Amino acid sequence: MASRTETRGPSEDAEVQFTASSSNSTEEDEEDLDYCENSPWVFIPEPVFAKIFLLLQPRDILNAGQTCKRWNKLSRDDYIWRKYFRREFTVDVNIGLKPGAESWRSEYKRLTDNVPMVMTDVLTNHSHQVLHVSFSHNGKMFATCSKDGFVIVWNSAYPSTIRDSFDMRKLSWKYTQFSQFNQSDTLLLVSGVHFGSPHSTSGEIAVFTVQNGFRLKCRVTNRPYDIFGTWFSDQHLLSGDLNWLAHLVSSSILWLNKANQEVDSEHTPIRNQMYKFYNRNASSIRAITIANCPWLSDENNRKEESGVDDPGTSGKNSNDDEENDRRIGNPLSHYQMNQDQEMEDFNRAGRDMDLDFPYIPLENYDYASPIHYLDEYRREYEDSYYESSDDCLDDDDDPEDEDMSEVDDLDNLCPKYLIFSTGSKTYTPHQIGFKRIGSVNFPRRLDPGPSLKERIALRDRQRELEVIMREMSHEEIRLQYILQNETPPVEPNWANYESVADRFDRVDKLIDLHGHIIGMGLSPDHRYLYINSRPWPKNYVIRNPLEPPPIAQEIDIHVIDLMTLKKVGTMLRAHKAYTPNTECFFIFLDVCDNYVASGAEDMHAYLWDRYYGVCLAKYQHGDVVNSVAFNPRDNEMLVTTSDDYEIKIWRSLAQAKKLGIQPVGKAVEFRKLKSTRTTTA
Repeated sequence: MASRTETRGPSEDAEVQFTASSSNSTEEDEEDLDYCENSPWVFIPEPVFAKIFLLLQPRDILNAGQTCKRWNKLSRDDYIWRKYFRREFTVDVNIGLKPGAESWRSEYKRLTDNVPMVMTDVLTNHSHQVLHVSFSHNGKMFATCSKDGFVIVWNSAYPSTIRDSFDMRKLSWKYTQFSQFNQSDTLLLVSGVHFGSPHSTSGEIAVFTVQNGFRLKCRVTNRPYDIFGTWFSDQHLLSGDLNWLAHLVSSSILWLNKANQEVDSEHTPIRNQMYKFYNRNASSIRAITIANCPWLSDENNRKEESGVDDPGTSGKNSNDDEENDRRIGNPLSHYQMNQDQEMEDFNRAGRDMDLDFPYIPLENYDYASPIHYLDEYRREYEDSYYESSDDCLDDDDDPEDEDMSEVDDLDNLCPKYLIFSTGSKTYTPHQIGFKRIGSVNFPRRLDPGPSLKERIALRDRQRELEVIMREMSHEEIRLQYILQNETPPVEPNWANYESVADRFDRVDKLIDLHGHIIGMGLSPDHRYLYINSRPWPKNYVIRNPLEPPPIAQEIDIHVIDLMTLKKVGTMLRAHKAYTPNTECFFIFLDVCDNYVASGAEDMHAYLWDRYYGVCLAKYQHGDVVNSVAFNPRDNEMLVTTSDDYEIKIWRSLAQAKKLGIQPVGKAVEFRKLKSTRTTTA
């Protein structure tokens, strides 16, 4: 009996068509009945069928399933597809089916047809290295930054076209390095580096409108430039400033800025100091980001009812045991209180030490080991997967309303975490800092202070006093203060943090990753933080903060649960980097509902499945891949940018077929690499 043939897609060697056969005609029913009565195949037990099917390739079993109703039913057996899935994607046998997934067969289909795998666009409009890419929240636009000084906004529909662009060199910028859309997708934050000396850290942030014209709304200073800046709310952004206090000691000030600085009165404030942090050993705050954490609201309510102080506001260190109930009552992921006591004890024991995750390296030329998660990550994944941090934002989706007042924008915001990279042992960032943000007060009006005439008179008196004091000895100056019943001013000992701690805001939590942090990305629900880090040698002793440890060529990825502020996953020696500490730069990663992707210095970007942790694909470029970004409305679309001046857009096999796109090229599938090497061996 002839079997029905299967329709093939444009990429026949990679695509598997998952079609269900149905026999509705009378002739087919009679044919199947005749087959069942006369064929010896009907007497073969199902376990034997399973063994036969497991010897076939997935495409063969799909073809066999087109033969008759019984074979079709057997070809859908989830036991068989679980075996296929674990064999081809090399998933640990202890990892079960992803919560919420229909079957192992549907998961096999997703990782075959719905992973960004074919290159559909190559954009070459930048004339220098492309450093960063970011998507709008509605998925309709993405922005790219480059060393050519331009920021370009693209339409994400196929084929991608330029929507707007601006040459920031007109504003004395050296290049653009980072961009981010606000929540309503009406404004674009662009961060860049100023022209200056080779060692200058001066930068600036510009805000543009992206609707009804690409217009510059405001500019704010940003130092050092690798703070990047970030949106705090839909109409307010954060910037930074660095002030040196003594040798190797400085302070980092974070400013809350209005995006709309066209004010009618000179007494209306446009920025306000938010935090002032103490930096030791030549370190500073870098790479700030904001996470929306609605679960913190429930914690605050419980602590108010119980009379327990909030560690984020009381100054109490969050390493203490008393704040360990952070997980309870979480509305975002519904943390299960009846979790295994063994895991609870394990978490307590590992609070002050690095967790020992298993490390199973692949061949040296792979550089893509799997992400290893603790069990609690997978227990939480289902609820976290279906939630969004955007739920706590009061977004009316009205793009025309750009004149939001600070009352509407800053009041009633859900609690947040300020997240940043910093250091304490050396100037290279090796720690992740967390500061809990509750309510934020922005002054309505500036105190006008003394008049211009009074300020001039005060300044003249100060200058006269400075001239007199320069001619006096220290003892004479001290006696003058005593005669006037005043205390002589004493220069603070900035090197002694305890003596000046009251002048600074306290960091609630620090997690040391023992390596150079080069990238961070939040999951869409803001529940998990993924971090790129290049590790230091184990047990390396830092003797000089200006001489940081050598860093590994490979990049590790760490995963932190923002509800518990603990590491729940890691991937050791994942993908390649080559530059030394002194020249190390950001390799941006991105996280969507299903996948994690990151750039690398080996001229490839890499993609992993978030739940199973396995590496699925790598994407080719001609030079370092600096940044990647998923379309937040379409996880089957990935954009990669590189030092080769190119922007590449990758879509899934299913998406390319739906849009009728003829692919330009294909990514490398890791499962095919593995199966080929296994066969060769």
